[in-house]
Amino acid sequence: MDMGLEISFTGILFLLLFFFATAIRVLREYQRGVVFQLGRFWKVKGPGLVVLIPGIQQMVRVDLRTIVLDVPTQDVISRDNVSVKVSAVIYFRVVDPQRAIIQVENFFEATSQLSQTTLRSVLGKHELDDMLAERERLNLDIQQVLDAQTDAWGIKVTNVEIKHVDLDESMIRAIAKQAEAERERRAKVIHAEGELQASEKLQQAAAVLAQQPAAMQLRYMQTLSNIAGDKSSTIIFPLPLDFLTAFANRPRADE
Repeated sequence: MDMGLEISFTGILFLLLFFFATAIRVLREYQRGVVFQLGRFWKVKGPGLVVLIPGIQQMVRVDLRTIVLDVPTQDVISRDNVSVKVSAVIYFRVVDPQRAIIQVENFFEATSQLSQTTLRSVLGKHELDDMLAERERLNLDIQQVLDAQTDAWGIKVTNVEIKHVDLDESMIRAIAKQAEAERERRAKVIHAEGELQASEKLQQAAAVLAQQPAAMQLRYMQTLSNIAGDKSSTIIFPLPLDFLTAFANRPRADE
């Protein structure tokens, strides 16, 4: 009789341990539990202690922390028919555990595949120069497209960053030549603008000197002073035009 009671007590203790092992769950602050009752959605519970009815209720854990998804390198053909390899990183998190479990089989895999196709489709609408110079705008475009499509899954895409845009050697050389040609063009434009400004200033100075002969004489004196300061063996003295005109108009002795 005592043996039977001991066996019964052991059985009850085993059942209690089995109940606690299958019925009690502890969820951390960043976790939620999607509880199903007889296969139907019941409620989202957590964090803290969660008690389930064994055999009737089942729970699926969902992590609410931001997930960093590394998008593999994708072959992208830009709008101007340039083939590049682009890699990116996606930051997203679950904001609705119910939809994340019910609406999609594996929200992480679904978001990963959608990120790859979205990266190719969005970047394919832009030219290579946009990929290299306007990454912030492209990051925002990809983030908005992904966020709109994953909203039905209870997923919030918080940020997208394009990491690398890799080109082949021939394209790198072509871009280098283009940059060099652009620098030469700018140098020529700046030189031409300088010549234009100098010619305008010379024209203005000539007009002032023509109206004031005394200013012309002072300019001659300044020129002589500058020449005298140089260590040159030959000095050329400019003569005023009115002096030459007066000399040319001098009456001859035989007239």
